Amino acid sequence: MKDLFEKIYKDKGPLGKWAAQAEGYFVFPKLEGQISNRMQFQGKDVITWSINDYLGLANHPEVRKTDAQAAADYGSAYPMGARMMSGHTNLHETLQKELAEFVNKEAAYLLNFGYQGMVSTIDALVSKDDIIVYDVDAHACIIDGVRLHMGKRFTYKHNDVESLEKNLERATKMAEQTGGGILVISEGVFGMRGEQGKLKEIVALKKKYNFRFLVDDAHGFGTLGKTGAGAGEEQGVQDDIDVYFATFAKSLASTGAFIAGDKEIMDYLKYNLRSQMFAKSLQMQLVVGARKRLEMLKTMPELKDKLWENVNALQSGLKKRGFDIGTTQSCVTPVYLKGSIPEAMALVKDLRENYGIFCSIVVYPVIPKGLILLRLIPTATHTMEDINETLNAFDGIRSRLENGTYKRLSAAVAAAMGE
Repeated sequence: MKDLFEKIYKDKGPLGKWAAQAEGYFVFPKLEGQISNRMQFQGKDVITWSINDYLGLANHPEVRKTDAQAAADYGSAYPMGARMMSGHTNLHETLQKELAEFVNKEAAYLLNFGYQGMVSTIDALVSKDDIIVYDVDAHACIIDGVRLHMGKRFTYKHNDVESLEKNLERATKMAEQTGGGILVISEGVFGMRGEQGKLKEIVALKKKYNFRFLVDDAHGFGTLGKTGAGAGEEQGVQDDIDVYFATFAKSLASTGAFIAGDKEIMDYLKYNLRSQMFAKSLQMQLVVGARKRLEMLKTMPELKDKLWENVNALQSGLKKRGFDIGTTQSCVTPVYLKGSIPEAMALVKDLRENYGIFCSIVVYPVIPKGLILLRLIPTATHTMEDINETLNAFDGIRSRLENGTYKRLSAAVAAAMGE
């Protein structure tokens, strides 16, 4: 019999094998200073494109004042216990009503964390007789929620309605045998590519197939739609989304999340979400802070306007200079380049050390081998100076990538890793 840890000693995993070269710099980096368009990385000032503070609320004076007062009033522990036992308050209910009204749903329910909230929502919505059909590029929280499902599940090709329909046909036949139902899951905005989920087209399939629709709108909430209510509002199908999910970690620059839908469905979920029934309630200082942020989202449209001014300037600038930004339809701005993992490391080091630009790097196995994805997240706090500096920097790194500079710089790393 083998030691359980034997596989860990032999294989650190596709990302873990790079730990000696990557940790503290390419992964688990430490950004310091006030959350803003410019922060510090390893003692140097950098323009930050890796902070999901879309509306610039993280360090807004009104937000900081509200957060500080809430901490003084309630501390960081109140309320103690899970919502069902001892962690329920009037302010939790008030925030839920305000969120439901904002996203045009009958009711909402607060979640203490987005990731575990989504996992638990999927788990609660389906039984072993039900079938799940979900986008192959779904976020890890959706994947992990689906993994808990004891019944059948099918993936459809990313944003491919024809593939979805084929899988709905399979799911329908299977559901007729099991006596179960069908849950379709998509994202409002896919966080790597920036594409909006084809919510309108998916909803149209309800006329032909009997299914319920769950949407993870983490990146759409606060950024899309006339009022900022998300991708469903943007595409005119919010009423047809059966369970709407969004997190506070993006536009609201905080911790927590919520689900929204028909009152009867929300009542069922609040009694069956294991991650909420057996975990501490969202702390009061976060509840108060979320209410303030939501109020600002509703009453200060200039925040979203400034965000999109920056998004459009960055994305149009990249396209004019010939960069491949895919088919993004959101604030998420991917830049695709061709190169190996060692080249990506050399490129990013150059970008940070010599150009003062900090953005996220994504490589295999998240994306196919031979590709480098640089992911930029514009916010309302960025300036045109930031954008122009970044565009010029990207011209520089592309030139060095194409002329082989990074290949030469990365040769030693590649040899050490057997790449």
